[in-house]
Amino acid sequence: MSVVKVAIIGATGYTARETIEILLRHRQAKITYLTALPEECGHITEVFPRLRGRLDLPVEPIDLNKLSQSADVALCCLPHKISMQFVPQLLSAGVKVIDYSADYRLRDVLLYQKVYQVEHTDPNNIAQAAFGLPELFRPHLAGARLIANPGCYPTAAALALAPLVKEKLIALDDIVVNAVSGATGAGRKASSSFHFPEMNENFFAYAVGTHRHQPEIEQILADVGGSRVKVLFQPHVVSIDRGIAETIYCHPIASVDPAQLVELYRQYYANEPFIRWFKSPPALKNVVQTNFCDLYASLIRGKIVVFSAIDNLVKGAAGQAIQNLNIICDLPETMGLL
Repeated sequence: MSVVKVAIIGATGYTARETIEILLRHRQAKITYLTALPEECGHITEVFPRLRGRLDLPVEPIDLNKLSQSADVALCCLPHKISMQFVPQLLSAGVKVIDYSADYRLRDVLLYQKVYQVEHTDPNNIAQAAFGLPELFRPHLAGARLIANPGCYPTAAALALAPLVKEKLIALDDIVVNAVSGATGAGRKASSSFHFPEMNENFFAYAVGTHRHQPEIEQILADVGGSRVKVLFQPHVVSIDRGIAETIYCHPIASVDPAQLVELYRQYYANEPFIRWFKSPPALKNVVQTNFCDLYASLIRGKIVVFSAIDNLVKGAAGQAIQNLNIICDLPETMGLL
């Protein structure tokens, strides 16, 4: 089995750091090229000192010719709106791409432009992008040249809701997703709201009624259930480094009892190595630095309430990307992740 050579574009961010950590313990993948903006370049150990003695590579300005010669797969850890400037060139150079941004997640180009307030410069490649949530769309991933890695909040929400939506057990226009994330969800760029004195010992809602992940959640669930879905999604941020916890409220339209809920989830995810079912709401400490999504569901005052927990940097980003890399490179899906 040949080793997969991997380039990381945007190698100085939090998701890139997490990706590097995973790849360093991956038996069949090797990091061969790291790129970033010119002002962020230098040796990778100057960016992330924890990598000293573990990875000896420079972070360089991107050279597409060098990248295409040194890598089989490019992991694009660039921000939304920037990634689509590079993806077409990478694909033309024969490199497979796993894109961490939202630039290829929404199939409706006009919706993307409305949500992200920018013109999409690569609409032709949206059609060939496979949505990289393996537990729900694995058949579409094998052989894909471009993977749209899902957002962190949508991953936690979709995995929690998919069994209920698929079996048509809930009203599809009456779903409330109440979510909490650690501060790394905002990325590494400095921000006044996430300045330490503002963030420390704090908890607040943001993007009220306007968060860009809401249409992504609705698209995933519509694909699962075959019908339009409406979600009220409200995120919050809390003063922890990492992790996402979601409490999701649904209105049942079919009779279901707690035992049936347990059996539904156990059967739906019976062969999924990264889905774990618990007998009580999951805790973030149990998923941090893992690729697991922990789930629990219950009936409360006539509502089905589902609890979901992931690490936003792993199952919500880097770990899921490596899961997708394993699939498109015909490697064991859990390699490097368990």
